[in-house]
Order: sequence, then C-alpha cells, then structure tokens
Amino acid sequence: MHAAPFTPDYDVIIAGCGPTGAMLAAELRLHDVRVLVLDKETEPTSFVRIVGLHIRSLELLAMRGLLDRVAEHGRRRPAGAYFAAIDKPAPADVDSAHAYLLGIPQPVIVQLLEEHAIALGAQVRHGATVTACEQDDDGVTVELADGERLRTRYLVGCDGGRSTVRGLLGVGFPGEPSRTETLMGELEVGVPAEEVAARVAEIRETDQRFFVGPAGVGVYRVIIPAVGVGDRTKPPTIEDFRQHLRAVAGTDFGVHSPRWLSRFGDATRLADRYRVGRVLLAGDAAHIHPPIGGQGLNLGVQDAFNLGWKLAAQIRGWAPEPLLDTYQAERRPVAEDVLDNTRAQMALSSAEPGARAARRLLGELMDFDVVNRHLLEKITAIGVRYDFGPGPDLLGRRMRDTDVKSGRLYDLLHRGRGLLLDRTERLSAGGWSDRVDHLGDATAALDAPCVLLRPDGHVAWIGDDQQDLDDHLTRWFGEPTG
Repeated sequence: MHAAPFTPDYDVIIAGCGPTGAMLAAELRLHDVRVLVLDKETEPTSFVRIVGLHIRSLELLAMRGLLDRVAEHGRRRPAGAYFAAIDKPAPADVDSAHAYLLGIPQPVIVQLLEEHAIALGAQVRHGATVTACEQDDDGVTVELADGERLRTRYLVGCDGGRSTVRGLLGVGFPGEPSRTETLMGELEVGVPAEEVAARVAEIRETDQRFFVGPAGVGVYRVIIPAVGVGDRTKPPTIEDFRQHLRAVAGTDFGVHSPRWLSRFGDATRLADRYRVGRVLLAGDAAHIHPPIGGQGLNLGVQDAFNLGWKLAAQIRGWAPEPLLDTYQAERRPVAEDVLDNTRAQMALSSAEPGARAARRLLGELMDFDVVNRHLLEKITAIGVRYDFGPGPDLLGRRMRDTDVKSGRLYDLLHRGRGLLLDRTERLSAGGWSDRVDHLGDATAALDAPCVLLRPDGHVAWIGDDQQDLDDHLTRWFGEPTG
C-alpha cells in the first residue's frame, strides 16, 4: 500500500464495536472528534452471556449519566466473593456510592453503549473488516476487506484477543497459551433442587472449578471444567454440557432449555506496547486473561475511559506533549496486575491438594478486614492509583461520588471535562475554561482545600496555591488560552 496525500475522512477510526470500542467512540464524541467504528460482525452474538459490571465501571457510567439507563437492564448482586469465588462478604463501608455488582447480558451492554455513541454522533458500520493499515507522519490509511480505503488521523484496535490491528502492527503478545478449558452457561435442570445442591457440594469439596447453582427463577448457572470440546471460536452445544456434566458429576442433571452457552480458556497475554505511532490498542486487543473474577469487560471499558479524553486532546491540539503516552504508562501496569491476580485465582481453583490448602489459608486470611478489602479493591479496580509523583495518598486515585452544593459530584463530569473543586473560592482555572470546569465551595466532605480532577475522575492535583495549580493544569490540559 502507498500512502495517499493526507485528506482525513475521520479523526479516529476504531476497529471493533464491543464495549471497549463503543465506549471509546462515545468518549471521543464528547469532544467533537469525528469517529467511525468498524465492526466485522453483521449481527449481534448468537449467545447471551451474562457479564458483571464491577464498582469502578459503575462509577464511570455514572460519570457520564449512563448508569440509570444501564441498571434498568441488569440485576444487582451483593459485592463480595469475587476473588477465586471464595465465599466472603464484602467488607463494611466500601468506599463507593455504587458498591454492588451489576449482572447484565453482554449483548445488552454492547447495544446500550453503541446507541450512546451514535446518539453523540459517532458513525458505526457493521460488516466492515479491517485488512490492512499503513501510517505516515500525518495519519493512517485503513483498507477494508472490500477494497475501500479510508484516511484517519488515528486508528485504535479494539478488535479482541485475535486483534487484526495488533497483528498488522507486529506488536508482540507474549504470555501463556490456554491449557485448560471451561464451559459456562445458564440452563434449566430436570431434577429437584435438593439433589443438585447435594451433588454440587460434594464435588466442590475437591474441585472449585465446578459449579451448578440458581441464577433466577428455574434457571441454573453451570460451570464445568472440560477438555476437547471443539472449536473455541464457537459456543458449545447443550450436548457438550451434558457430556461433561456426566464426566464430572456422574449425572447431567437433566439440563435443557439453555439461555446462553459459552466457553473460555485460561490463555493469559499482554501486548508489548499499547501504541505504535498513530495506532493504539485497547481492551482485549491489548490483554487477555481467564474470566475468573469477572474483570475482562471492565478492564476494557476502563481503558477506553483513560484513552478517550487524551486522544481527543491530541486531535483538538491542546494536549501536552507526553499526554497520549500516559495511556500506556497508566493502563499497562493495571493490566499486568489483573493478569497476575487471574493467574493466582486460577491456581487457587485447582483440585490439587496444594492449591486446596492455599485456598483454605487465603480464606482464613480474608477474615481480616484489611485483606478482604485489599482483594475486593483489586478486583473492582477502585484501588487503582496512577503514579503522578509524590503527594498525598489521594493523588492519582479516583474520587468517589459525593455530595456537592449543586447535587452529586459525578453529575458534574457528564461532559468529559476536567473539574476544579475549590473549597477556598480563591483559585481560578480561567485560562483553561474551555477544558476545565470550576466549582467553588465544593464540598464539606472533601478532605483537602482544592482538588483537580481529570475527565476520568482521577485526582491530578491537591493544594491551595494558584501557581502550583497552574503548573498542573498545564501538565494535564496544555497551555492556557486567552
């Protein structure tokens, strides 16, 4: 391919319209970035897998005014029992106004986020597959399967674990291949509930990877370790479930009428780089891991939230020079931590005596509030702290939703702008008023004189000195105007 003269059709093209791609498109549109999302699928997925939105993802949805709409389609579940499914309740007083798990069908959350992006002005094209890309100093030429070529300033691969964009970039994806496989689905059973519960309790004394339990009226969640069930790119059949239930439990429980059926392996991989020039990676294109702990979709949505405002700033022309590179610097270590904790959870789920002993010991340790709290904050991502340099513990952490004089804090972040919370009423963000909002007399609950929030809700500065504030406004939001 030879690069054409730079006449961009779009500011950003996103490959993949899953939760990560759709959320990224919406975030870019908040800043009037011209976005096209390309998705190879022409129809929604044929199986309905239930996913869990963890606390941090619920907070992000609240920041954009989406949570109420999404929650209508989900089911709240108590926080807790996340880490390796060790049955411990959440610690008291979790530091969030949204301290629960929201179970929701994956096609529904994808549809809601796609509709949100379109409502903001994003273009979405289904049945369009990226086959090649070439970048130059000005932009990227993207070629589709039908031969069409499009020019864009940036390309972002949100196209899953088998990412075409990552392959075209030649970015390494080191890690461990899948060595075990698990079937997961929701089905009805044909035997009494007492019989199911008794057999499951017996098996789970030695194999924590096996589970059959109620998931609604007349429906059971079924999780079975399996081998040799065929093509991993396709959902399993109900006969696969019956076969492996009989192998593990000695009975298939008369399963029938599946709501959805899926499979997953334990492959664990992390991209060497998240950015190559004008092409970036996010979501499963950048990292894959087993779904134990339910972090995958959440991690991708959080990637999109981190990247969106930074890429928009680059395109709008006010981004400080290193801003876009902070996307990899901040998000790749978070993914490394998720990969490590899923490795640990998978090891703890083994039926081997050593793993079972370690699981019992960890269960005892989780009776200590500090341990239980640490693991919950890790899984739900509310414990993430980006390295912004020395300062109070709150620096680099996300700010929880709280009351402010005009309502709730997260309501002030709907537009995806920065926010100065000023209890002194002496400071100003005037030179950055096109990028940063200012709230005086912010909140009595704020344990600091003034706080500067980034558009993703992370604390970028704490203090009460105007010159120091100006320096940090310039660091995150570029040079002042006017």
